Amino acid sequence: MSEIKSAGRSIDLLLEKVLCMNILSSDYFRDLLRLKTYHEVIDEIYTTVTHVEPWMTGNCRGPSTAFCLLYKFFTMKLTVKQMHGLLKHPDSPYIRAIGFLYLRYVADSKTLWGWYEPYLKDDEEFSPGSNGRMTTMGVYVRDLLLGQYYFDTLFPRIPVPVLRTIVTNLENMKLPSKHCGTTGESTRGSEETARRPPSVKASLSVSFGQRAPHRASTRDSSPVRRTITPSYDRDADSRRSPNHHRGQSRDLSDREYSDRDKDRERERDRNKDRSRDRDRDHERDKDRDRDRYRERERDRDRRHEYDRRSRDSYGRDYERSENEVHRLREGSSRHSRSRSRSRSRSQSIHERSGHDQNREKASASSNLAKLKDLYGDLNDQKEDAGKDRGPSRPSGTEEVIRLGGSTWR
Repeated sequence: MSEIKSAGRSIDLLLEKVLCMNILSSDYFRDLLRLKTYHEVIDEIYTTVTHVEPWMTGNCRGPSTAFCLLYKFFTMKLTVKQMHGLLKHPDSPYIRAIGFLYLRYVADSKTLWGWYEPYLKDDEEFSPGSNGRMTTMGVYVRDLLLGQYYFDTLFPRIPVPVLRTIVTNLENMKLPSKHCGTTGESTRGSEETARRPPSVKASLSVSFGQRAPHRASTRDSSPVRRTITPSYDRDADSRRSPNHHRGQSRDLSDREYSDRDKDRERERDRNKDRSRDRDRDHERDKDRDRDRYRERERDRDRRHEYDRRSRDSYGRDYERSENEVHRLREGSSRHSRSRSRSRSRSQSIHERSGHDQNREKASASSNLAKLKDLYGDLNDQKEDAGKDRGPSRPSGTEEVIRLGGSTWR
């Protein structure tokens, strides 16, 4: 089954803050954590609940068991089927009353009439308060619809157009459209709550720094607040002259005013000193924070400068190494080219000299052959001449041709 259509408020905002905080801090509500199911909570209501007021009565302190169990239902988020089971439960009227309270706090105000309308004429009797005053369930439901307060606690507000529709529907059903008072007075500070013991009302705030819902109406009746009126002798006062009484009162008032002025001056001076000290501390903290910020900025700048220098030095070293490698490569290639050039030159020179020598040899042999053809062989002529003439002396006019030589003699 689906959940009940709610007004969208969180659990903490359903009840008044002081009541909600008292419920959450009570030992009984912590003990309700052992109840895990819907039926276990119903059994607990049947066993313990005797009224549906929000606060305990008598000299007890804290929220009532009924509202602790109601808050337990808030945490469980009841479904439509479970709510129908509560509203029609035959065992106890307080089970039904807690169901109607759940709807008044949680359900959307536009859906309240649809939930409450079948039970407006219900005649089951019970006592919603701790005073034993009996009423019917139908009257109780009508007061839940028409009232803004519930035993001095505040209900979620019903919009005016919705409330007008509810009143019109009640008039059409010929039912009373006025609050009957079964859920307390329509305003806070009822006489019934004022008659409660002051100790109960003084303990409702439970040290949360807030006043309980009905504290304002009982401030004067509380023994804590009651002040002792100083007694005085009327006869002695009457014997005093009016002028004397008036002058004494004037002197007392002047003295009191002067003391008050002095106290105010001292308090003002103390406040000025405190504010001056606070300003000084604040300025000191600002200066300290400013120095820290500047120091961080300097560290960041130093870090950036160091990183930049390291990057620059690394780049220069890298470029220097690249230049060295390039220079070495160019030197080796130049040396290899020079060696290859010298080698090729020496080879070409050697080949050229050998070629020239071969050419000279070939030209000399060709010249010798030409001379032999032209003049004949000189050795053969000498042998023939020696045979014919005999030995002869060499003459200075004899011309000798040296074969293979470069000159004539």
